[in-house]
Amino acid sequence: MIYKNPLLEKSLHFAARIVKLYQYLSKEKKETIISKQIVRSGTSIGANANEAVYGVSQADFIAKLQISLKETAETEYWLRLLNLSGYIDDKQ
Repeated sequence: MIYKNPLLEKSLHFAARIVKLYQYLSKEKKETIISKQIVRSGTSIGANANEAVYGVSQADFIAKLQISLKETAETEYWLRLLNLSGYIDDKQ
């Protein structure tokens, strides 16, 4: 049986949702500035977590996960801003 890393799986699915949000914001809402920011930070979470798995040392592993955590905080900020500015609602 192949072991699946829950962090990598969830961050990949989250990134796919962020890409769909980017498409929605840019096509439907004609929003370009924040949508570009959120797609960068939202897809970077999983990319850094995935890179951490292949870290060359424990310190490298931890550093990559810390970057992933920072990108998570940034993404949360953009999501809150989109919600407060009316681009997305609570359900979205």
